[in-house]
Amino acid sequence: MKERLENIREEALQAISAADVPEKLNDVRVRFLGKKGELTAVLKGMKAVAPEDRPKVGQMVNETRAAIEKVLEDSKSKMERAIREEKMKREVIDVTLPAKKNMVGHRHPNTIALEEVERIFIGMGYEVVEGPEVEYDLYNFEKLNIPADHPAKDEQDTFYINKDIVLRTQTSPVQARVMEQGKLPIRMIAPGRVFRSDEVDATHSPSFHQIEGLVIDKNISFSDLKGTLEVFAKELFGEDTKTKFRPHHFPFTEPSAEVDVSCFKCKGKGCRFCKGSGWIEILGCGMVHPHVLEMCGIDPEEYTGFAFGVGLERIALLKYEIDDMRLLYENDIRFLKQF
Repeated sequence: MKERLENIREEALQAISAADVPEKLNDVRVRFLGKKGELTAVLKGMKAVAPEDRPKVGQMVNETRAAIEKVLEDSKSKMERAIREEKMKREVIDVTLPAKKNMVGHRHPNTIALEEVERIFIGMGYEVVEGPEVEYDLYNFEKLNIPADHPAKDEQDTFYINKDIVLRTQTSPVQARVMEQGKLPIRMIAPGRVFRSDEVDATHSPSFHQIEGLVIDKNISFSDLKGTLEVFAKELFGEDTKTKFRPHHFPFTEPSAEVDVSCFKCKGKGCRFCKGSGWIEILGCGMVHPHVLEMCGIDPEEYTGFAFGVGLERIALLKYEIDDMRLLYENDIRFLKQF
């Protein structure tokens, strides 16, 4: 038995000496000291040893185990120390080298423009309200005085999920939902993404953003609308900005108008930016149609209101003098880092 234990010890020491990576040391541990290892097999064979010799054999097994474990631990420590030193040599840091530039992101030009618009209207007492992008036809069209035979409901212009559900073509449905609640007066803007079946080009996209505003109260007139939009234009484009209202038609409003602002590049003299006219169209607006008020449960004899809508991308394109809407969505770092 003694000779067998000495052979096990000798084999283990040779295997430890030959190991060059920690994994091989672990293999040696399992082979000689594991549950199915050679020393364990010796202990299991103790029943064949005379009872009076068992304590002596057990002591010899423990001494062999201790010797192997000590050499294993010493070899493991030396190996780990050598590996660590080699790793430190490879990963040495030259503190004299220039540091890597930390690339920090920032707000998208659309977000910058939206936050500025929100700041202006919140300063005038408006609240910001959001609504669903997937909307019922009822709210997107019917409650906004757009009947079933209106051209806007054609599938060439609108994305239909089914006959009753669409991807909203405007954020006006949010206004209808708020009016339905009957909590008057109302002063709100509704920013959000909208969808229309348009081909992608420099000025169109099937997905873009709108900001629509609504005021409902007693004794609201068109002069209130004009004053509000004049303040908005001056805050957004500068104190010298002038506004011009042109008659138009929108089913949601009556009377309706389109609003131009004096060109902030040439101050109204005429330039390439305003195509020589001195004016730039920015939004549509009007007094809320009495029929719309009725459909939303508001008495048009007691309450009046105005609404307006502006494209967020249009504001960004104008404010930052961008000539192609596609640049806002291409995620080109060279373009975005300018903002």
